[in-house]
Amino acid sequence: MGGIVVGHEVGRALGKRHIFAEKEDGRLVLRRGFKIQPAERFIVVEDVVTRGGRVQETIEIVRQHGAEVVAVGVLVDRSSGQTPDFGCPFVSLLKLDVETFEPDRLPPDLLNTPAVKPGSK
Repeated sequence: MGGIVVGHEVGRALGKRHIFAEKEDGRLVLRRGFKIQPAERFIVVEDVVTRGGRVQETIEIVRQHGAEVVAVGVLVDRSSGQTPDFGCPFVSLLKLDVETFEPDRLPPDLLNTPAVKPGSK
């Protein structure tokens, strides 16, 4: 949901309509009467990308309707050099290298720190 405001403002700046996908039963869907017409062209906009799963899910929704994603734009790319390949240009305003660890390979100073899943619910 963090990308909604960003997407709205990008759409407004470009003079284009803005639609968004929302979670329903754990997956993204179009709701609120949003429609995608075949051959429409889209830019997928997000606030933060780490692995790109939700962006890829959004791209699949667009493609299932016979439309095209021409670019992906994000405020923050925190993929740390593992930039997802979305099959179109990917642009970010900021790249962050965020160190991550496998659960069984935590450094000693993190072993006793409770894990918290960030992001929207």
